[in-house]
Amino acid sequence: MNVSLTELLAITGGVVLIGVIAQGAWAARKAGPKRAVPSLEEPHFDAPPVTAEATAEAEALEATLPAVARPLRRPSARIDALIDAIATITVEAPISGEMALQHQPGSRRAGTKPLQIEGLNAATGDWELPAPGQRYSEFQAGLKMANRSGALNEIEYSEFVQKIQAFADGVGGFVQFPDMLDVVARARELDQFAASHDAQLALLLRAKAAAWTPGFVQQAAGRHGFVAGALPGRLVMPSAEEGAPPVLTLQFDAQAALAEDPEALSLRELTLALDVPQTSADQEPFALWQESARALARDLEAEVCDDRGQVLGLHAFAAIDVELKKLYEALAERDLAAGSPAARRLFS
Repeated sequence: MNVSLTELLAITGGVVLIGVIAQGAWAARKAGPKRAVPSLEEPHFDAPPVTAEATAEAEALEATLPAVARPLRRPSARIDALIDAIATITVEAPISGEMALQHQPGSRRAGTKPLQIEGLNAATGDWELPAPGQRYSEFQAGLKMANRSGALNEIEYSEFVQKIQAFADGVGGFVQFPDMLDVVARARELDQFAASHDAQLALLLRAKAAAWTPGFVQQAAGRHGFVAGALPGRLVMPSAEEGAPPVLTLQFDAQAALAEDPEALSLRELTLALDVPQTSADQEPFALWQESARALARDLEAEVCDDRGQVLGLHAFAAIDVELKKLYEALAERDLAAGSPAARRLFS
C-alpha cells in the first residue's frame, strides 16, 4: 500500500509532518562535535466388588456419552479473517508436529505477503504453530491480504495456493481455498482503507551550532528512555507492553554508527518518528513524541523541524493532534484499533 496521509495531516501554513521514515544523506560538518562524558506411603483401599447390576448401569451411561471428549476450540491469535485469506486443511487422523514441520514450505512468504500455517492442537484446542511432540487434528493457513507493500495480487495468491497444496499433500490432508477473485477484491479494498488511514510521523532535530558525536546522542537520548535498537544508527523507546513494537524511534546516519571510529564523526540531524498504527492510543504516543522532541531539542541544543526543514511551532502539534484523534476513531470502527495485533500486522 502507498503510505500517505499528507492531506490528512496538512495544517495551516503548509506545515506537513507526515512522511515515511527515510534515512537521508546526513551533513557532516568540520566544526568540533559534542562528545559523550567519558515420600510417605499412600494408604490402600480395597475396591468394592463389581456386581452385574453395576456393570450394566455403567455400560448404559457410557452409551449416552460421546466417544471422545474434545477440548474447547479457541480462536487463533495469529490468523485473522479481517486481514488474512484463510485456507483450511482437514486430515483423517491427528498429525504429529514432526510430520507437519517436515512438510512446511521453505519460504513463509508469497511474493511480498507473509503466510503462516497453524495446527489445531488435539489435546489443548489451541491454534498454534506446529511443534515437535504435539498432535494436530486440523490445520489452517493464512495469507496477509495487504501490507505497506500493497494489496495481494493474483500471482501472490497463486504462489500461496501452490505452497499450501504441497503441504496438504504431504500430510495427507484435503485443502479448501477461498475464491481467488473474491480474495483479490477484498485485498484491494483493505489496501485502500489502510492507505488512507496510515500515519507515520517524523520530525527533524537539527543542531543549532555544534554538531554531535553518536556517543553524545546516545547519552542524551538515554536520559529520556531511549535504548539501542537492533539496527545501526537506531535508538528506540520501548513499549510498556512486552513484545510490542517500540513507541518511538530516534535515527541517525547508519554509516556513522558503522564507522571504525564513530566518535570521529559528527551528526547535525536526527529523525524522531512515531508509527501511529503500531501503538495503542491509550499509551498517548503522540504526547510522548512531542515531549521527547522538546526534551531532546533542549539537551542537544537543536531546532525542531518538519521533514522539509521548517521550524515547527506549537500550533502545528495542536492541529495534528485533532486529526490523529479522528484517525484513531476510524481505525477502531474498522476493528483495526491502533496497537491491536491486526493493525500491527496490516501496517507493516
